[in-house]
Amino acid sequence: MTTAFTPIDIAGRSRANRIVMAPMTRSRAFGPGATATDLMATYYSQRAGAGLMVTEGIQPSPVGQGYPDTPGLHSAEQVEAWRKVTDAVHRENGVIFAQLMHTGRIGHPSLLPQGMHPVAPSPVAAEGQVFTHQGPMDFVTPQELDAHAILRTVADFTDAARNAIAAGFDGVEIHGANGYLIHQFLAPNTNRRTDGWGGDVEGRIRFALEIASAIAEAIGSDRTGFRISPGNPYNGIVENDAEDVENTYTALVAELDDLDLAYLHLVEGADRTLTARLRKSWSATFILNPFTPGEPTGADSLTLIEQGVADMIAYGALFLANPDLPERLAAQGPYNEPDPATFYGGDHRGYTDYPSLRDDS
Repeated sequence: MTTAFTPIDIAGRSRANRIVMAPMTRSRAFGPGATATDLMATYYSQRAGAGLMVTEGIQPSPVGQGYPDTPGLHSAEQVEAWRKVTDAVHRENGVIFAQLMHTGRIGHPSLLPQGMHPVAPSPVAAEGQVFTHQGPMDFVTPQELDAHAILRTVADFTDAARNAIAAGFDGVEIHGANGYLIHQFLAPNTNRRTDGWGGDVEGRIRFALEIASAIAEAIGSDRTGFRISPGNPYNGIVENDAEDVENTYTALVAELDDLDLAYLHLVEGADRTLTARLRKSWSATFILNPFTPGEPTGADSLTLIEQGVADMIAYGALFLANPDLPERLAAQGPYNEPDPATFYGGDHRGYTDYPSLRDDS
């Protein structure tokens, strides 16, 4: 029987457990260079016992930034700074993937270099506010990406993936979930295009596939993962039509599977049936951030590996509270309880309504 402690290969590295540290937005890259810090090197190296770590969301370009003090991978300075992090992780025998996250319409001009404006597949503003250095600000109507800008964005993701490898990362995870740019292309309420990147399922999944294909070709498919969250309403996404959701994501996953990627990372909704369908159609490693409404993922979720629901299980809040989480899971505890006030007040500098503890980026 396969368990959480049956070895597994990730990016050509044999790992002793199947426990993943999920990506979690931290806002710790202080300063105009949006660079990784020594504190971040300590944070990740402390958790290197995971079978796989996925970093906080990293913007692939300046316009991809949606929150204050999040790090980038689009400059030589940023590559050099991340090298300190990956070296620290590798000294502890860890495996770490950089999550590439373009926030699209989720952001504000005040977070961007002068003259830049948030972009999206269509000029549809998100409801609500985003945190900035000046306090909460209303989301703005994003600029619609034209065909040239879409191709430029694909190139930005690809360049950032190459930068990740140059910085010593073992691979990258493409963030296609949680209401950010790629998810905005997938969802019909945020993608109202009538050209080849919109309309039917084939059009809406095109952008995601172009990015995945370009990155896999640039750095190797075995170093490329992809994250999705079907039906997740976070950041104003509306995917309420169950048939359309199933059609969209089964088509996307089938096309991604043909690219022979390292893994698929699913942020699960309430429909375990859809999870099973996607799992069945995926040939490589299947990582699950399981649906645990009202509470962080707990130790009991490891049974999903034994049941064959997933190959690996991703933990967010429990990994923050327990840097040695794999050891504690093996020993069946004890566990430090996640403290929302600490996470928000520390990792998010006092912003009390930042993204949920379960997830993450």
